[in-house]
Amino acid sequence: MYAVILAGGGGTRLWPLSTPERPKPFLPLLGERTLLQLTADRLAGLVDDDAIFVVTDQRYASLAGGQLPAATVVEEPLGRNTAAAVALAALAIERPDDEVMAVLPADQRISDTAGYARVLRIAAERLAAGAFGIEAPLVTLGVRPTYPATGFGYVRPVVDRAGQVDGLPASPVERFEEKPTPERATELLAMPGVAWNAGMFLWRRSAIRDALVVHARDIHDAIAAGLRDGDLAAAYAAVRATSIDYAVLEPASLDGRVVMGALDCGWSDLGSWSALLAELDAGDVDGRVVPASGTADVDADDLVVRRRRGRLVVEPGPGSIADEPGPVALLQGARRHHDIVDALVSRVAAGED
Repeated sequence: MYAVILAGGGGTRLWPLSTPERPKPFLPLLGERTLLQLTADRLAGLVDDDAIFVVTDQRYASLAGGQLPAATVVEEPLGRNTAAAVALAALAIERPDDEVMAVLPADQRISDTAGYARVLRIAAERLAAGAFGIEAPLVTLGVRPTYPATGFGYVRPVVDRAGQVDGLPASPVERFEEKPTPERATELLAMPGVAWNAGMFLWRRSAIRDALVVHARDIHDAIAAGLRDGDLAAAYAAVRATSIDYAVLEPASLDGRVVMGALDCGWSDLGSWSALLAELDAGDVDGRVVPASGTADVDADDLVVRRRRGRLVVEPGPGSIADEPGPVALLQGARRHHDIVDALVSRVAAGED
């Protein structure tokens, strides 16, 4: 097995910690190690260091290489979402066609690392090799939902074919549903076996290449031509920006080519201030980003994270937010956790020096 870590995305819901110059994967949000480094750390014992590849926008190539010097950095001319990134990895990284490629986001939290390693091993050795009568399926990992989230995609299993593979709950996938309405999210939550889409995939290299040809031939052929002609920048400028979920996993599931394994390992996408602070033991904080030139009232028990003269600072309420030149984080109810927020901001600020 080899690993492809996708280190893209702007982390806009974590502004101003995350910036266009240093987005979320490259920040030490949970401790001294960055999210990208923690993603690679979790692969110890599963994947050799020289079998880890990081796909990222060329703007972040030096960041990725500096944080993971043993990994190979695969540069995209510009970010075009995950379908292009996966296609580039499948075409540009020379590995045996029957070897399993694990595709992993660089910006998530896993608390049970031993359980996570077990899931990846079973998914690679048993599911991706063929399961539920499907030869070389596309494998997705799903997280048991805990509330009717509208910001996640959902995976619906074929419930009457679900089973255990080496103790791992798994099933064929009936279909994907991306970012539902609140009403639909409530319906999905009540369905047996439905999972959040964690954005983690395993498949044989030949399986994803074949699936790209069938379901996203325009992306596959454009990137293949760019690699062949030595002009990847022109290919990327023309390729459509879409996720691998929309481009491949959704139609492949309708064709009966997708299998899901359960990822019950303490997962969080750290996709917002509230989610991040919950992981740092400040789970009662409601955090949101107030955009540049936006307005908001700041109560006495709130904290604000903003940039002053280019530096991150934490300021307590009361007060107001109005006409800021850049985005500001309003952390409602966070004053009692001032030390946690201070430590977080200090870690990120130190990495900017």
